[in-house]
Amino acid sequence: MTKDEEFMRAALEQARMAGACDEVPVGALVVCEGEIVGRGFNQPIRSHDPTAHAEVMALRDAAQRLGNYRLPGCELFVTLEPCAMCCGAIMHARIARVVYGARDPKTGAAGSVIDLFGEDRLNHHAEVSGGVLADECGALLSSFFAARRGRSLTA
Repeated sequence: MTKDEEFMRAALEQARMAGACDEVPVGALVVCEGEIVGRGFNQPIRSHDPTAHAEVMALRDAAQRLGNYRLPGCELFVTLEPCAMCCGAIMHARIARVVYGARDPKTGAAGSVIDLFGEDRLNHHAEVSGGVLADECGALLSSFFAARRGRSLTA
């Protein structure tokens, strides 16, 4: 197992925590020099906060632990391709590398719908690697939404 896969498995654990709270199961973590320094999972519903995406929660956790809102040299691992809001936060934090699992064909802003990290007019660019454990990350999301649809059909 590669390091990227190892960290993505840890992000999947965060995603499962989100699912257990009936949130969309997306998990993220921030890694600095090979160590996990920030963890987060989706929680906008329970926190009444539209910005409480997994990536933002992991960035907040890492910034608090490291005592700096800038996270240069850090990597962010997330089970789903980041949206535009999260890409903006990632850029402001100066994350060096983003690794994601499943693509997001509806709101993905790291290449699927738009590629904000490839936009030359923006002042920070992270290296992006997608598709790490994509099948496992995608299956977690698919099963969550299938279960949710099943509940709404019987309700």
